[in-house]
Amino acid sequence: MTDTPARLLNLLSLLQTPREWPGSELAERLGVTTRTIRRDIERLRDLGYPVQATMGAVGGYRLAAGAALPPLVLDDEEAVAIAVGLRAGAGHAVDGIEEASVRALAKLEQVLPSRLRHRVSALQAATVPITSGDGATVDPRTLTVMASAATGNERLRFTYRKGDGTEMQRLVEPHRLVSTGRRWYLVAYDIDRGDWRTFRVDRVSEPFATGARFAPRELPAANAAEFMKGSLGRMQPTMRVVATLHAPAEFVAARLPQHLGAPQPVDGTTCRLDLEVADSLEWVAFRLALLDCDFTVHEPRELVEHLRELGARISRAATSA
Repeated sequence: MTDTPARLLNLLSLLQTPREWPGSELAERLGVTTRTIRRDIERLRDLGYPVQATMGAVGGYRLAAGAALPPLVLDDEEAVAIAVGLRAGAGHAVDGIEEASVRALAKLEQVLPSRLRHRVSALQAATVPITSGDGATVDPRTLTVMASAATGNERLRFTYRKGDGTEMQRLVEPHRLVSTGRRWYLVAYDIDRGDWRTFRVDRVSEPFATGARFAPRELPAANAAEFMKGSLGRMQPTMRVVATLHAPAEFVAARLPQHLGAPQPVDGTTCRLDLEVADSLEWVAFRLALLDCDFTVHEPRELVEHLRELGARISRAATSA
């Protein structure tokens, strides 16, 4: 490898792996002599990279960690692996990391060369994930387009499918993406309607940034999540669910979607749920059954009846088997 800048980037990429690299192994990897490796190490140090060297039979070079470490450098395979991993995290709404995944993916895909973007897309298209069925699937590319437009204060146009199946074009000023754990929503100012709206991302197709910049507007809520909760509350009737769960609060909290709230401990082996939900009886029953503990529903009466019918149906299925 005779191209010095390219060789230095490859050397830096290797050194960022947390291990000792013997000079002979680095030389073999890069197709140069150990003397060239020593010169390249000095070049990296001159650029501010803290490369440490240890002597002896098991010695070698390594990059020291620290707050002053220059920006991360990835080789092709690492960049593709991270992009695919972030797409998977964004597409399946993993609790706690989904929004960060979208932001990181938007930044990464923006700087990936076209040949690597093609590799990421090809690998994603050839992969069939196993999903839980607990929410609508979303194309990560849609999320990254929206995230980039929101970050860059750029107007966004897309086709939106309403609940009755009709489609229409929308022009918006995107504010934030919000994940509930089951679905993704876009909070945006709708230009045509002159008001703030929420859009289900799984109903969005063909999104593209128009290039027209806008000055951010003041959201009529403390944050995007609070605005979305209010919006969903206006669109869907809510019901109060009260249940006693025969398991410690920490056990239940680890298995409960974040948007349903936190259980309140009663004692060391019991906790209580008291919350307002805008979900169907079927979905609430399904989530309670997945908690892997005994529970007693106190209200609403409709949920109690649904669970009784569901339990009888499951018992009949087990008996007939």
